[in-house]
Amino acid sequence: MDYRRLGRTDLNVSSLCLGTMTYGEQNTEAEGHAQMDLALDRGVNLFDAAELYPIPPNRDTQGRTERIIGTWFKARGQRDKVIMATKVVGRTDMDWFRENGAHARLTREQIEFAVDRSLKNLKTDYIDLYQLHWPDRNVSGFGTNPTRWTDVEPAADENSIESTLDVLGDLVKAGKIRHIGVSNESAWGTMTYVKAAERHGLPRIASIQNAYSLVNRTFETALAEVSLREDVSMLAYSALAQGYLTGKYRDGALPHGSRKTLFDRLQRYEKAGAEEAINEYVDLARDNDLDPSQMALAFAQSRSFMTSVILGATKMEQLENDLDAATLTLSDEVLAKIDDIHQRRGNPCP
Repeated sequence: MDYRRLGRTDLNVSSLCLGTMTYGEQNTEAEGHAQMDLALDRGVNLFDAAELYPIPPNRDTQGRTERIIGTWFKARGQRDKVIMATKVVGRTDMDWFRENGAHARLTREQIEFAVDRSLKNLKTDYIDLYQLHWPDRNVSGFGTNPTRWTDVEPAADENSIESTLDVLGDLVKAGKIRHIGVSNESAWGTMTYVKAAERHGLPRIASIQNAYSLVNRTFETALAEVSLREDVSMLAYSALAQGYLTGKYRDGALPHGSRKTLFDRLQRYEKAGAEEAINEYVDLARDNDLDPSQMALAFAQSRSFMTSVILGATKMEQLENDLDAATLTLSDEVLAKIDDIHQRRGNPCP
């Protein structure tokens, strides 16, 4: 396992990160514990969660993922060996994240409430990396890095980036969180966080967690330069395009127990041109005697701007297979062919 510095912090994180958003829905507590045991044994020291998890968002399951991680910490006594990352939801009209039924916003009161609840759920005194799951402002589209711009009206009650940093700064001073990050953020948003921190002496964001995969390389357009020059570590999610790049959904297949079969909410990876691009990448892997999942993960790991690639699995054999990508180096020939497909197919799944 490779270890890379997280932003400008003193933390070195594994190049593969354990994603946990299936715990409490597709995975039981026992299965989640087994996955964390395996990941830690294989050298993974970064675990990623969110107050929203498990997926899909649901008022009856919200918080289960953090609670499962918390029981693992309590049972194993391994808190000091894990860099724990979690997230607070951004602007949403979902009304089950706060006790009073308020729509979630990045206000001081709501952020403080969310941090305290996550600490309780995780059975820990501190969170290593606390991330804003998505912005408080209205954006052009989820992920805020679209291939086509859509105009949006600013929210009348938008909370400024400076005010958000001010709250997070107080939480750092209180010792409840160590470092902060953003997620599903744009180049403008990322730079605004960086410059606001510099101007006002507030905590600097250490990371950005955005989607990145063979079928969504939009991060390279503007954010890669920001990441490299400003030392804002990229933590990539959906490197397997929510399973599509494994080939398991090919030709309309619906594997039993898969996210598509259970929830039918993978439309981000079903847009025009997606199927053709995905099939080409899967074929490329197989033509070169590579596992499609491992090729996709190894490609993401190989990017100069990449700090850690988040992977999640519902079955232990999937996790074991994906963890093997840590030691896979793609040949120049395969990398060139990947770029050739991208040149022709672009980013069908932003």
